[in-house]
Amino acid sequence: MKAAVFEGLGQLTVRQVPDPTLPDEESVILKVHACAICGSDIRIFHHGNPRVHPPQIIGHEVAGEVVAVGSKVTRFRVGDRVAVGADVPCGECEWCREGLGNNCAINYAIGYQFPGGFAEYMPLNGLTVRYGAVHHIPENLTYDEATLAEPLGCCINGLEMCHIHLGDTLVVIGAGPAGCMLMRAARSFGATRVIAVQRSRARIEFAKRLGGADKVICSEDIDPVEGVLQATGGRGADVVITANSSVETHEQALRMVRNRGRINFFGGLPKGARPISLESNLVHYKELCITGSHGSVPRQHRLALEMLASGTIPGKEFITHTFPLDEIQTAFKVAEGHSGMKVVIHPHP
Repeated sequence: MKAAVFEGLGQLTVRQVPDPTLPDEESVILKVHACAICGSDIRIFHHGNPRVHPPQIIGHEVAGEVVAVGSKVTRFRVGDRVAVGADVPCGECEWCREGLGNNCAINYAIGYQFPGGFAEYMPLNGLTVRYGAVHHIPENLTYDEATLAEPLGCCINGLEMCHIHLGDTLVVIGAGPAGCMLMRAARSFGATRVIAVQRSRARIEFAKRLGGADKVICSEDIDPVEGVLQATGGRGADVVITANSSVETHEQALRMVRNRGRINFFGGLPKGARPISLESNLVHYKELCITGSHGSVPRQHRLALEMLASGTIPGKEFITHTFPLDEIQTAFKVAEGHSGMKVVIHPHP
């Protein structure tokens, strides 16, 4: 089969590799119809990841069709349409037994230790089928739309960590695909006012249209902390989520959130980034709650599919570019260039 293989920093090669076989009796093989590009795929491409050992097929926002099943598989049949989430619980540790597999110390993931979706076919081993986020795609969703369940599941995890209350004012710093999903999904959690902080002018309109932001603050025009305080009458936001990879925004969040507010560090920082300067007195005197979130659990992936199927999140509008597998290098550049939103790879012509 044809696959895009990560062979080292800055090296992503489309070439022929052996067709996958069923790893065990509880596994399945998917024909990959769509795999979207995530910011973490771009970070792996540029900076690597300790869990990714080249050569490896990456890509973890996957939707496909079951084409083979192991003899002990009961949940899926050949022909089923399924979406796959990235995180795979080990199923044995205390975190996994508590339903918090994204905190598993082993931290298995599709496109990391296990082969990913930038390929014509991909295996899902028995561990993934038993414990991972593998769900049937609702009939009214396309394969492309179903790939969004993976990042949306991560957004649901972040929003749950924030404990958003009815009537809250939310600030999301960063209006990329995840940022806009966070803004839109936050309405379902009770947020009544959403403010976007965005540096790239190209994405300001996306923040208004896809994120449904009530107000957008361009950080090129005004200090974002000052902008948020002005927009909230000096009070600050109830919740601030950093949906970007900038150290400075993590520091700004502390100064734009109100007393007893909640902060979620949603976006990871690149390798080599300086540590943030944490003004602990702000946390102390404002009685702040600071959380982080990464990945999601199967329940959240399933809920994401339901939100997409209901139209709560307009999946089609988030997908601005599609490319065949042979053009994945161009697709990565487009995803990195902020000219659009979600970029989807179609491994089959």
